[in-house]
Amino acid sequence: MKLIDRSFDKDGSGQVTLLPEDPEDMWHAFNLVAVGDSLRSTTIRKVQNESATGSVSSSKIRTTLTVTIEMIDFDTAACVLRVKGRNIQENQYVKMGAYHTLDLELNRKFTLAKECWDAIAIDRIEQACDIEKKADVAALVMQEGLAHLCLLTGSMTVVRAKIETNIPRKRRGSCEQHDKGLGRFYESVMQAILRHVNFEIVKCVLVASPGFVKDQFCEYMFSQAIKTDCKIITENKSKFLLVHSSSGFKHSLKEVLQDPSVTAKLADTKAAGEVKLLEQFYIMLQHEPDRAYYGIKHVESASESEAIETLLISDRLFRAQDVPTRRRYVALVEKVKDLGGDVKIFSSLHVSGEQLDQLTGVAAILRFPIPEIDEEDATDSDED
Repeated sequence: MKLIDRSFDKDGSGQVTLLPEDPEDMWHAFNLVAVGDSLRSTTIRKVQNESATGSVSSSKIRTTLTVTIEMIDFDTAACVLRVKGRNIQENQYVKMGAYHTLDLELNRKFTLAKECWDAIAIDRIEQACDIEKKADVAALVMQEGLAHLCLLTGSMTVVRAKIETNIPRKRRGSCEQHDKGLGRFYESVMQAILRHVNFEIVKCVLVASPGFVKDQFCEYMFSQAIKTDCKIITENKSKFLLVHSSSGFKHSLKEVLQDPSVTAKLADTKAAGEVKLLEQFYIMLQHEPDRAYYGIKHVESASESEAIETLLISDRLFRAQDVPTRRRYVALVEKVKDLGGDVKIFSSLHVSGEQLDQLTGVAAILRFPIPEIDEEDATDSDED
């Protein structure tokens, strides 16, 4: 993301002009825009023109509109952010107050204005505009006849291809049809990798499956690459890492990323760091439950006691349309930081963020045990 201009007032209001340059920038933009903000960007508008003879013709023109946001939709597959709202600035083609949908896309700048830029939103801009790019990861989880090819960035897990092939069963005395079906399946998976994996950016390609499916596929892919002189595969052979998974479904990525060999390989990526931190929380919850809490009330109680060492929080919570709710989470983050605690904001489009969302979206690892939080809850429930 390129920061073109930034202007903030003393009361916290202001605007920023940004230019998204890669797919992950659109995710950052999705986390920045909120209902009630105003957004300015170029758009295509259909205009009807009436001639002197009374005939009507229509044409599409490009114009710049400023709308007050009322609805937000993020298409992760197309990497397009759609924002609907009412026009709030004079325009020769669009009436004041008329509804329009702005499509934010890559390499199209936009200006976002807020009445109050809080610390989370400002941190998001700094994170998005950081020129130091993190290494991306591709992951292929597969089983016979089913494969999911995913791209993992620091913020997102996006399924780029789902391959399903009907493979005939082995029959007594004949495996020919089964082998042909398996060959077609492996070829489709290999073509998906060639289409969707940019080896100039991707640091590692995880290939995971139950049993020996991953080994048989890689053997097929590397032999085919040699036969067809596919240098993209042969030159990047060292980037492929084979690991075990329980199935070929996307949810198996969680166990893949927890594999020690994978963690070591991806040690410098944000994605692996989040998975490792969440695993640490679960271990703490099992062995030292007085030092691991989740749920906003419990975590706020721990914060009041200045006990939070690490706060784990989902970015989904900062997209709450209810302003007091959002401010509650922002205040929690700022308090933990002020008291020297570490704050990790998880992406809800990443497998680790999805897992944290199942735990209410907020959790904390404490510096010291606080058993009295549970006792307070028990007392409250008795009084009720």
